[in-house]
Amino acid sequence: MATPRLAPPRSATHRRTTALVPFAIVIALLWAAWPTPAQAHCDGLDGPVVTAARQALQAGDPNLVLIWVQKKDEPEIRRAFERTTKLRKLGADAKDVADTWFFETLVRVHRAGEGAPYDGLKPAGRDLGPAIPAADKAIATGDVAPLMKLLQRGVEEGLREQFEKVAALKGYAPGDVEAGRKYVGAYVTYLHYAERLYAASAHPAHGHFAEEEAAADGPHNEEE
Repeated sequence: MATPRLAPPRSATHRRTTALVPFAIVIALLWAAWPTPAQAHCDGLDGPVVTAARQALQAGDPNLVLIWVQKKDEPEIRRAFERTTKLRKLGADAKDVADTWFFETLVRVHRAGEGAPYDGLKPAGRDLGPAIPAADKAIATGDVAPLMKLLQRGVEEGLREQFEKVAALKGYAPGDVEAGRKYVGAYVTYLHYAERLYAASAHPAHGHFAEEEAAADGPHNEEE
């Protein structure tokens, strides 16, 4: 797959930053790799976990949702599924209550397996930003190119912005402490930004069943 072509430089500073753009290709999956719990969609009523729960209840097959929880949590989900299946037969109102309870139970257990808190089901149709819908669409269509372009553009723009802030403040007059402090502030932010980009590209994100993966891989000393 050919790498998307970048827009031509607009300024001398832009030309300097263009040399840094290939780095963006390496870390094009930044947002996918860097944990962003606020944007997680597994707790949404239109998210993949609840969607799987609806399908499982419709088919009468709990195996359709067990993939979303750890093995040690299978008994709890199986019991919840059996209880929900029985209650659904008592009428429309009971069915709605039972389904919602099952959705909540499944999402809570799923998020606990990720080491994430559960604070209730989220409404369908909420704004998840551009990355998550694009990532889901890439899986659905089998084409990751649009997602790569989206993430590459975001990383390029973010890195260029941080770089240009430092470049603009670099020429402060010797002895001008206030201007020097502004430069240092921008410099430190720029370095941390670059460091996080590299960390995101070099290490896989902690996702499902992180504690099992950590046990298999040995001790880690990564910062949260």
